[in-house]
Amino acid sequence: MGPEPDPFAHHPELRDKISDPLQSFFRSFDIAEMAERIRENGLPTDWWYSDGEREASRAQELANCWGKDLWVFAYGSLMWDPAFRFAEVRRAYVPGYARRFILKDVHGGRGTRAAPGLMAALDSGPGCNGLVFRIEQGNLDAETEIIWRRERIGPGYLPTFVEATLSDRSIEALTFVADHDAPIIDAGLTRAEQIRYLATGTGFLGSSLDYLKNIAEHFSALGIEDEEVSELLRETEAYIAAAAR
Repeated sequence: MGPEPDPFAHHPELRDKISDPLQSFFRSFDIAEMAERIRENGLPTDWWYSDGEREASRAQELANCWGKDLWVFAYGSLMWDPAFRFAEVRRAYVPGYARRFILKDVHGGRGTRAAPGLMAALDSGPGCNGLVFRIEQGNLDAETEIIWRRERIGPGYLPTFVEATLSDRSIEALTFVADHDAPIIDAGLTRAEQIRYLATGTGFLGSSLDYLKNIAEHFSALGIEDEEVSELLRETEAYIAAAAR
């Protein structure tokens, strides 16, 4: 038997930029344990789905996926910290969607109600660059349980299958898009609010600024030009510099 295929064969430049899934916080985090952390910060803990609701969603969305590999499109923190085991990573483009900074984090991850954080959600738009990860069929059950525990902890994202374009072909990929019925999705945020939340939001997952910097770092490694991410980072760093004077 020969060596295992290299997941980074197409993008060796990402080898040191994607965390080892087996060491990820999201792989082993326990919702009850997280609830305790949130309560310690005086935040509410009544906003997430039950295990039964989460598993019902996973079974419904993946009903036609068993017995084959699954591609997952990443546009935010999944790009550098997927937490699930993958056999291949590729650069990808998803038409008809855009990365928008409209997820207002008030639950303690990268912000609180007193000082909200900001993260990205996939929403309708002209197109979105990101990464796709391939999960082998034999690992599908275990790895998608981890994805659902993370992305479907509570209202915010909706699991959706989209067309993703690679350098050599198009594939169908699972991703998570903005749920505009969820309280944490706020498409009406002003630019000033976005900058302030990115500059000041922080929580047990880290800061909103680090989240934005990680996206920019990955784009730099891949040669992706994303004017929105670059401009947000420039404006946020200028806001922080001005506040420090």
